[in-house]
Amino acid sequence: MAEDLTIIKGTKEEQYQALIPQIKGLLEGETDLIANLANICGALKEQFNWFWVGFYLVKNGELVLAPFQGPVACTRIRKGRGVCGSSWEQAKTLIVPDVEKFPGHIACSSLSKSEIVVPMFHKGEVVGVLDVDSDQLDSFDTTDQKYLEEILRFLSY
Repeated sequence: MAEDLTIIKGTKEEQYQALIPQIKGLLEGETDLIANLANICGALKEQFNWFWVGFYLVKNGELVLAPFQGPVACTRIRKGRGVCGSSWEQAKTLIVPDVEKFPGHIACSSLSKSEIVVPMFHKGEVVGVLDVDSDQLDSFDTTDQKYLEEILRFLSY
């Protein structure tokens, strides 16, 4: 079955508001976590054309690369290391306007300039993170945080 997104222009808020019901539709009735993560990545990458969009899942005490869209990436990240590991450790969303200024930033690509990392929760525990990178400085804000956190709440497994 083919799935198509309706990509709209407009403010960031308008783009998220148009995309959210489409993501809900993609996830509806699908119980496979990996399939749902892959579709979320594809939808976000297609709508916003960010440099990199992907997930890391907690496995055996570290974050392990999961579905993503963009160039090849770091495969494993320790808790507390870089933006992803810090988001996992702190169990909160981190917005980094300039990755060069983030202590311990892991440079999977020198083209990444700003980043947002949103933790995924299951039964109160962080089970993974959504990592989004931009090749522009200061690309992410509280609007992104609000809607990306909302999208991750759609996941049930």
